[in-house]
Amino acid sequence: MSGAAVRAALRERREIALIDVRDEDPFAQAHPLFAVQMSPDRIDADAPWRLPRRDVPVVVYDDGNEAGGRADAAARRLQALGYTAVFRLDGDLPGWRDGVRGEPPGELFRDVNVPSKAFGELVEHEAGTPSLPADEVKALLDAQADVVVLDARRWDEYQTMNIPGGISVPGAELVLRVRELAPDPSTRVIVNCAGRTRSLIGAQSLVNAGIPNPVAALRNGTIGWTLAGHALERGQSRRHPDAVTPASRAAARAAAQSLAERAGAVRLDAAGLAEWLRGANEAGGRTVYLWDVRTPAEYAAGHLAGFGHAPGGQLVQETDVYAAVRGARIVLTDIGGPDVDPDNIGIRSAMTAHWLAQMGWQVGWLAEVAPDAAVATGAWQPSALQAPVTERLPLPAANRYRRPYEGTDNPQAAMQAYLDWEFGLVAQLARDGTHGFRVLKPA
Repeated sequence: MSGAAVRAALRERREIALIDVRDEDPFAQAHPLFAVQMSPDRIDADAPWRLPRRDVPVVVYDDGNEAGGRADAAARRLQALGYTAVFRLDGDLPGWRDGVRGEPPGELFRDVNVPSKAFGELVEHEAGTPSLPADEVKALLDAQADVVVLDARRWDEYQTMNIPGGISVPGAELVLRVRELAPDPSTRVIVNCAGRTRSLIGAQSLVNAGIPNPVAALRNGTIGWTLAGHALERGQSRRHPDAVTPASRAAARAAAQSLAERAGAVRLDAAGLAEWLRGANEAGGRTVYLWDVRTPAEYAAGHLAGFGHAPGGQLVQETDVYAAVRGARIVLTDIGGPDVDPDNIGIRSAMTAHWLAQMGWQVGWLAEVAPDAAVATGAWQPSALQAPVTERLPLPAANRYRRPYEGTDNPQAAMQAYLDWEFGLVAQLARDGTHGFRVLKPA
């Protein structure tokens, strides 16, 4: 399949999966915007849940320097697993970059989770997300000003390093829990992550939800903090409280559901969910992803059968992982079972849906379930298909991409280069032309 045909499918919102079968590090150096990385040794484990419909168009490529060995072997393995519409990308990665047979060249992006990061930059560009530099935030903390720092990353990331005094509130939890952490409307709320995206999306979530507090992202996250010469804490355990008052919950629910409606997300009742699932992930149907966006502990304690686990903030951050088929449908829930308190429904799911809808996904959030809906417990374990192994796939080397925003020992030059790259993403989106993003305007 030509690069032009892939780009046409992306622009027209037709289902397609563009699979880069190289190792993670070379993938992160250059790839198309909506390419997803799936090295050969991960196909059996990852294809079944990342590509749930067996007749979805799947286009595979490598770097063009292996005489087709890796991409061809990956294509054959996908076919052995039952995929019926597997294509090679014409010219592999060089063909996308340069164009083949007179077609125009395609844009190449760096790093991982690029659709989400590019979207975050576009949000800041179009919505004017407020931010404060590290020195200014440090001065506020040193002066013991009325300020609270909320860390929107995963719990394990927070424990690795955090802004002094920061509290762990993963992204999807922010709108639900911010009023408990900053009940005084005059308290300034600072949202941080390691770099830019989750800081920007987290801060803009609070702005969109209309909380009365002054809100800002920590500009450039812990990277910016480190580059400014400030020290980070490590091994901390401060986290948001589990309890949320009825008034806070009601305000969060009203805001989240209003935003979801404005963004074009679909409110699904039990009948609506059944309609979306009719024929889903079957031949001739639609690809549908089912994700529970609550915390890991809540999911493990009880979740709707068939729903995987993708905490809302990470789902927005890693759409290329959790929804590898561009043009698919996504159903979100924060319902643990038929007996859930209705006051807990439609906050985190609706808030996450309002972001995914702006990213061009057809997304629904679940407002109710059938009284006899099945419930499961335990951590999410994606299922794998089994097929006879008729050839040995080329196995990748231990070639993981070293993220400049992870850990505490990254070279400063790498951190600055990463920020410089992010600053150029809006211009890259304009050149690429396939993103379909739409940033919600103020109410």
